[in-house]
Amino acid sequence: MIYLDNAAASWPKPEVVYRTLGDFLRGTGASPGRHVHRMGVEAARAVEETRQKLARLLGLEDAWRIVFTANATDALNLAIKGVLSANDHAVTTVMEHNAVRRPLRALEAIGVAMTKVRADGQGFVDPTAVRAALRPNTRLVVVTHASNVNGALQPVREVAEIVHEHGALLLVDGAQTVGALPFTLADLDADLLAFGGYRALLGPPGTGALVIGPRVDPSELSPLREGETGVNSERDIQPAELPHRYEAGMLNTVGIAALGAALDFLREVGIDRVAAHLRVLTDRLIEGLGGIPGVRVLSPDDPNRRVAVVSFVVEGWDPVDFGDVLDRTFGIACRAGLHGAPEACRALDAFPRGTVRFSPGFFTTEQEIDQAVAAVRELARTPLHLA
Repeated sequence: MIYLDNAAASWPKPEVVYRTLGDFLRGTGASPGRHVHRMGVEAARAVEETRQKLARLLGLEDAWRIVFTANATDALNLAIKGVLSANDHAVTTVMEHNAVRRPLRALEAIGVAMTKVRADGQGFVDPTAVRAALRPNTRLVVVTHASNVNGALQPVREVAEIVHEHGALLLVDGAQTVGALPFTLADLDADLLAFGGYRALLGPPGTGALVIGPRVDPSELSPLREGETGVNSERDIQPAELPHRYEAGMLNTVGIAALGAALDFLREVGIDRVAAHLRVLTDRLIEGLGGIPGVRVLSPDDPNRRVAVVSFVVEGWDPVDFGDVLDRTFGIACRAGLHGAPEACRALDAFPRGTVRFSPGFFTTEQEIDQAVAAVRELARTPLHLA
């Protein structure tokens, strides 16, 4: 199989991830604790070591400002619903995933107002449009670092300057960039950064994190749930300390341990090398697809303003049908449809059917890219003439 769905979940994983999952469950699969049996202590150590590794990756001095979540959606919900309350205003963009759109829409029921900033034909948001959308009661601005539809890399740093000048907080959806590009939280100047551990970080499903930047007072970010944390158990209110305030209940310790193993792998490889490899693959893919009659590539033209997420439409084909044939006939796994971001597809003139999306990963080869392009070329010659 040629796997080109890494924007949803990376595959394959490094061998050390598979080994860690099995070894941890067999030898350390207990509830983490500080003053209990050795298995609990080892489980707690694995969690904290992974937290420290993420802190190094993202340039954080205080690792406890990294809160483990179930996935990127969980992290985004914690940030959005934890910050906003009645009479607040939020600004976001049409390029966001449903993990941003839906929580914000749900909060309208309690009196949160929302403004969406438009994007141009290549999926880019103009920072000045963000400035124009701000109101006196704007509390939060939410923007994706890179689009999960077409890979457009947003000018987050410029947006951050505008947001902070206004006195609001900036939440960045790093689902498509953490592990794929070398950067720190300070590079983005973001206040909150949400991501999953199962895409470019090469960890297992069920892992993610929210980074709470130094400008955010934890007392201003309400937890989504309360429960046992292993500290202050005698009290009937949630601990105020990070990260316990947001980590009630049993963590996915086995997944977090395996994520730590993936982070070791990436540290040895180097994120710079990962980014360089993904750029080569992306450039090769876009060049190849762009030369096929009837294929319209929707990803940005500028190689410096895109990540390894490439969307296209094929004349005469429904994207879902096209993806199905790629799988059944050519053994190519990709994603097709609206990608959980219908407004982004609309901005790219690909609504309501959506796009075919190829997203290579670290283990993808140039030969596989060429095979995928050849398959698209063959199918594009025989359109299914849509009604």
